[in-house]
Amino acid sequence: MQGYGLAVKPMTINDAQRDVRTVFLGGFAGQLVSGAIWLASAATATWQSTGAIAVLVVGGMFIFPLTQLLLRLMGRPASLPKGHPMNGLAIQIAFSLPLILPLIFAATAYHRTWFYPAFMIALGAHYLPFMFLYGMWQFGALAATLISCGLAIGIYFPCVFSLGGWLTAFMLVVFAFAGRSVALARRER
Repeated sequence: MQGYGLAVKPMTINDAQRDVRTVFLGGFAGQLVSGAIWLASAATATWQSTGAIAVLVVGGMFIFPLTQLLLRLMGRPASLPKGHPMNGLAIQIAFSLPLILPLIFAATAYHRTWFYPAFMIALGAHYLPFMFLYGMWQFGALAATLISCGLAIGIYFPCVFSLGGWLTAFMLVVFAFAGRSVALARRER
């Protein structure tokens, strides 16, 4: 951790947010892993909706360990230091999406093609606290886009099952690189 200039105590909120941006590269690794899982799910949806649901739900359970693996492969620390003030918030955020799965499953049981739109809305809501965690308004833009697109697909294009999967995969991968650029630019300042 020393090589990345991470502060442990005492620190301001800005210091803590900078640590999160630095360690997780503005969300780069997590968004890239998430985008890959959504991409695999969307590709599976081309042939089988049930398999696509399983790919996204089961694959989602591995986002955090795969993100840590990717960060380690990049030669970076894979987590914040023990006792960091943002660790508690990060854990709370991590558990919010799995707790919303029953609602997504209820929407899917009512209308099978609402799986991706419902998941997009839940994922967008999940990203709202990332604005504070990372100190990046860009997560708000990602959240608003996911929620808006999820609503639009659910209302206007519910017959195209895989559309939400493809769109979300694209948005997550694009945001991975955008978040990385923001984090690197702020660090250089």
